[in-house]
Amino acid sequence: MKRKKSIAKSTMKVIIYTVCILLAILSIIPFWIMLMNATRSTYEIQQHAISLLPSKFFLSNWEVLKGKTFNPITGFTNSMIISVGVTVCTVYFSSLTAYALVVYNWRLRQAFFTFIMIIMMIPAQITIIGYFQFIYRLHMTNNYLPLILPAIAAPCTVFFMRQYLLSSLYIDIVNSARIDGGGEFYIFNRIVLPIMKPAIATQAIFAFVGSWNNYFLPVILLTDKNKFTMPIMVAQLRGDIYKTEFGSIYLGLSLTVIPLFIVYFLLSKYIIAGVALGGVKE
Repeated sequence: MKRKKSIAKSTMKVIIYTVCILLAILSIIPFWIMLMNATRSTYEIQQHAISLLPSKFFLSNWEVLKGKTFNPITGFTNSMIISVGVTVCTVYFSSLTAYALVVYNWRLRQAFFTFIMIIMMIPAQITIIGYFQFIYRLHMTNNYLPLILPAIAAPCTVFFMRQYLLSSLYIDIVNSARIDGGGEFYIFNRIVLPIMKPAIATQAIFAFVGSWNNYFLPVILLTDKNKFTMPIMVAQLRGDIYKTEFGSIYLGLSLTVIPLFIVYFLLSKYIIAGVALGGVKE
């Protein structure tokens, strides 16, 4: 009987690992094809769209990329400034809002949370015309602040942080810190934020990726070429009316996704640690 259970358990493990490996391969294949196309010529891509092996046109694609006023250093710098600013504002102020919704017991707390949920249902595109007019009258076009400061109000992140705090924060810890003389910001920054590391890492990934890939708002507010972000520069690669160099476009896309991989690999360990910690508590 024990042997049968052991065999069934081993079989289940094999099935689980097989499914996970297949899903991982399916997730990696699109990125691998993109990287391989970055080394191929336009003719090769048009004749055979999919190839799992590299070609010999990487340097020529790079030369074409530089000749199309594509400045990767400028694009990286601009996108990094905006994305880091958005990520910091989103994570910190959303955590602070969630902390106020969980720890403090005030009369309109539930109504305020309901209002945040209603805001989540409003598409951002509806407000873009009024927002552009507002920024234009303030003479703040071609400025990074209109792209960063709105990240302070992130309803989805507030909702996620609130739910995380409800399940992981004990109010007694906060009360003990208050008895010991700790101020509210001290308690939040030194006690609550470390508890929220897994949630912060998760939302930081989402915020950074969303801001890095954002094309809609930057292309409206930014007209100075020296302030263009990576998505705008990549979109301009298709602007040639005579010929589209697909190899250079794939190379530009490959350069664009590199920071996303770096951010994910840097923060993923905190997510895994949070899951493991939750498993130990159970």
